[in-house]
Amino acid sequence: MPAHDPIALGLSLPLGSVVPFAGLLLSIALLPLVSPLASGPATTRRCAWRSGVPVAGFFLLRAPRELLHAALEYASFLLLLASLFNDLGGILLRGTLRGSAGVNSAILAVGAALANVFGTTGASMLLIRPLLRANAGRHRASHVVIFFIFVVANIGGALTPIGDRPCSSAYLRGCRFFWTLRAMGPLWAVACALVIGVFYLVDPTGVGAGGGGDGDPSAAEGKRGFRCRSRGRSILPLLGWVIGAVFLPTPWREMAMVAAAAVSVWKTPAKVREENEFTWHPIEEVRSCFAGIFATMIPALLILKARGRSWGVSPAHFFWATGALSSFLDNAPTYLTFFSLAQGVGGRNRWRGCRPRSCRRSARARSSWGPTRTSATAPTSW
Repeated sequence: MPAHDPIALGLSLPLGSVVPFAGLLLSIALLPLVSPLASGPATTRRCAWRSGVPVAGFFLLRAPRELLHAALEYASFLLLLASLFNDLGGILLRGTLRGSAGVNSAILAVGAALANVFGTTGASMLLIRPLLRANAGRHRASHVVIFFIFVVANIGGALTPIGDRPCSSAYLRGCRFFWTLRAMGPLWAVACALVIGVFYLVDPTGVGAGGGGDGDPSAAEGKRGFRCRSRGRSILPLLGWVIGAVFLPTPWREMAMVAAAAVSVWKTPAKVREENEFTWHPIEEVRSCFAGIFATMIPALLILKARGRSWGVSPAHFFWATGALSSFLDNAPTYLTFFSLAQGVGGRNRWRGCRPRSCRRSARARSSWGPTRTSATAPTSW
């Protein structure tokens, strides 16, 4: 085998080498359902390290370049997520919004758009507390959070690599930045409109049953308002800096993100982060979990890229298989798995080694089916 031949390496790897990858994804998806008491961040970290360390050790000895490539992708992915999370933790939104069907729907629509600029994690962190405060006086408001997870934390970020993890991972592997915007734009608009429309029909029932109200003291006194105040507006230029850094090459991209995060920590008043209840726990969990995922998926991606052509898959298979797996597995590794399979299938009119039609089918399935998985594990996510 040549010094560095990914195709030859993928052909030489046994199919059993994907077992750690499959086992880790299944443990993340199923443990919270099968054993809620035994699952948690500590369990996820243990599963990630026990699965990832042996695979990383194997590739360190056998193909260090593949391991280095995965490590660089992981670092870029994590720094983008952490820098946006950190900067948005310095922005505090306050207001006297009343949790009506129209206001809640507007928050969902704004969140869907912001998710493509700040990421699904950042947009969720920015808007979830104002949404909860607006609906604090209602007895039945759990559906509000469920639809928020559907729209803002999942479907909303489907248009840009900043928006969600699958797009970010594909961008780091060579996808053009605006490819998903062109391929997914109409579907994204239809999906968001349909889900928000269903929410608008469901929400008045909750208001009627729960006696809609507002958790803000002014609302309790019968005052209604649509005033919204913010603190931390000086952080907005740093957010623009991070977004612009996405277009830089490595290592300048990562250095710019670290610099923006450091300035944000320095400039943000401690009281703002306190009121936002800001902690690093979500990023710490993502860091451990995705360290294992990025390590264990190396053999899976190599095998799919090398052997995909011999498996006789069609574009329809990409849609149904990606969608079904995204329903209960994390959609970032699922999308990358089928992206590599599309590269292996190849064919005419290839782009980045794969047929655009196959990539579009996978992207659409990942975006539209993914929310079912997140809503199932919502208690552990929120």
